[in-house]
Amino acid sequence: MNKKTLVLGASVKSNRYSNYAIQRLVANNFETVAFGLKKGIISGVEISTELVPFEDIHTITLYLNPKRQEAYYNYVVSLKPKRVIFNPGTENPEFYNILKENNIPFEAACTLVLLSTNQY
Repeated sequence: MNKKTLVLGASVKSNRYSNYAIQRLVANNFETVAFGLKKGIISGVEISTELVPFEDIHTITLYLNPKRQEAYYNYVVSLKPKRVIFNPGTENPEFYNILKENNIPFEAACTLVLLSTNQY
């Protein structure tokens, strides 16, 4: 099963974890889409600067601090993902409650670790 993944908070800066996550997702053959504040392309994945209503999103992996996440609560819920991953530094109890209310599973984990240990 291909777990189509949205990287929310993608950055073209090569030293950012979101950038490396996109590279690793693509290398592991996961269909990957991305949203960020600046356009760019990472491993063939175009970073959208508009909130595209992507279809069939399995996983949303967050690379935004909790304060920045607030603007995307409704967007994430509208995509009806099968899970949301809160990477280190993105943990957000307020957002956890919103996801619970909408029956969207979530976990505080590291996408890079999940990929490297075949637990993604």
